[in-house]
Amino acid sequence: MIDSYLPSLKNYNANTKILNHNTPLAERLRPKTLDEVLGQEHLTGEKGTIRKMLENDSLNSLILWGPPGTGKTTLAEIISEKSGRKFFKLSAVSSGVKDVRDVIEDAKKQNLFSGKSPILFIDEIHRFNKSQQDSLLHAVEKGWVVLIGATTENPSFEVVSALLSRSQVYVLKGLSHEKLEALIDVASARFNKDENCDFIIMEKEAFIQYSGGDGRKLINSVELVLSQFKNSSTKNITNDDVMSVLQETMALYDKNGEQHYDIISAFIKSMRGSDPNGAVYWLARMIAGGEDIKFIARRMLILASEDIGLANPNALVIANNCFQAINVIGNPEARILLSETAIYLAVSPKSNSAYAAIDAALAFVKKTGNLPVPLHLRNAPTKLMKDLDYGKEYKYAHSFEGNFVNQDFLPEEIKDVKFYEPGNNATEKKIYDELKKKWNDKY
Repeated sequence: MIDSYLPSLKNYNANTKILNHNTPLAERLRPKTLDEVLGQEHLTGEKGTIRKMLENDSLNSLILWGPPGTGKTTLAEIISEKSGRKFFKLSAVSSGVKDVRDVIEDAKKQNLFSGKSPILFIDEIHRFNKSQQDSLLHAVEKGWVVLIGATTENPSFEVVSALLSRSQVYVLKGLSHEKLEALIDVASARFNKDENCDFIIMEKEAFIQYSGGDGRKLINSVELVLSQFKNSSTKNITNDDVMSVLQETMALYDKNGEQHYDIISAFIKSMRGSDPNGAVYWLARMIAGGEDIKFIARRMLILASEDIGLANPNALVIANNCFQAINVIGNPEARILLSETAIYLAVSPKSNSAYAAIDAALAFVKKTGNLPVPLHLRNAPTKLMKDLDYGKEYKYAHSFEGNFVNQDFLPEEIKDVKFYEPGNNATEKKIYDELKKKWNDKY
């Protein structure tokens, strides 16, 4: 993925023009210095952490986390160039443990001659499984390579803790609307210069909406649209002109764009609405579009607690087993596990009582602050605490009939507040009856 762009038109010369006809516009506009990188000033600006790191020659392993098209690959290459280190690149989509080991061996040899550890850049590092990530640990610890990983997913969930603890995470920001507009101007100006054209982009919203904030996708769309009108009389490009070209080339499912959010929303709402057919259809759309199966399974885990909850506690077990199993099975068979789980969640009884209870409690805590713990509930590990009546009058439930005794478990000021309201389903009706029997004054 190429990622972030800024014009280098002042450096343009006729000697590069022949090459440019065979090079994608996005590649021609790839930044070569930190000053040219667009939209990441918190990292590349005068006081930016990456700039300071290069100035001090204090390069350590790092993870670049951000949306597609924001500068991850570009930054890695600039860091390599400016630090004078050899650059090795692997894609987690197509590389295995053997590829990692081969690169590490080459890096060790390179290190002997240059005195500087080469950079090993791994694109989409979140797609490496645990064994693949573990294969990097020794090389990073020994300093044979400086690892730079790029990911669009939260490293806390996708990068093993041992590797994460040895790396600094840098967050890249999505390109703002203003930056995207500037990028359209840059791309069209460069296209005009290289192709001897005089297009004017009159409207930019269609380009921006289609790109989904991805810099490379935006530049590719500018190149595609302008190329289509190159031999026509049209010179002033409007939103209608853009859509007339891009509508024919839009993918069925863009896992990095707006459809990503729309389709996962439809998937969740279908399961919440107890429609297994809708759930399977939207699941198929995501699988066919190449969506990350762990992302799908993670969302089903959330739904199992948020929307099914105590109405069917087994739903969480099923969803968690699915999440664990797809990591072992992988594609294409993972689709069967995902389908089974989606259907099970869709046909399960629904309740958001646990979700509502914790949100109500959090709101109450925010409003009332740190109320004191009642003395009878406090821990009393020392004589002084016992003398202060910590734990005094606490009633041990198992010492009473039915393993229950009526006592207060909330601070005095809120002792009658009720956060949990049982849902209207068979399981929680039983829960309600039991609560009513025990806590008649509350339920």
